[in-house]
Amino acid sequence: MIEMKVSGVILDSASRHPIVMLRDKEERRALLIWIGEPEANAILMALEGISPPRPLTHDLATLLLDKLGARLVKVVVTDMRDQTFFAELEIEAGGKTLTLDARPSDAIALALRAQAPILVAPEVMTANAIPINPAREEEEAEKFREFLQNVKPGDFGKFTQD
Repeated sequence: MIEMKVSGVILDSASRHPIVMLRDKEERRALLIWIGEPEANAILMALEGISPPRPLTHDLATLLLDKLGARLVKVVVTDMRDQTFFAELEIEAGGKTLTLDARPSDAIALALRAQAPILVAPEVMTANAIPINPAREEEEAEKFREFLQNVKPGDFGKFTQD
């Protein structure tokens, strides 16, 4: 299993649907999962540490687990079929381990509240992850900074206004 962290929630430029972005710990690959607006709000609230005055659905689920003496051990994105991701919650309760089917968006919102790890099956990553390369972005930014430090007004030639 590959441990992931929530990088954020972005909007699909074409459909305007929210997408949760998961990144692996090495910052080499990202997994994009299209989600609903309520789940996007629940994930963003957890990321920003916002507590509503009254518990919302994911807060209530977290409270229920706590009051029942159970805990969310981990969340696993297990599969993708027909353009739909599938996930499972692993819960410990009363000395037993329970595995429950869940939508990835709900599972992620719960994991953030319970501070449980978010994992993705290797085959899901292999088939669906996109590469990211922050080292290359930093290298390009450094080259641009060096250019700005060495540039002189005369390097641009004469400017005229029409």
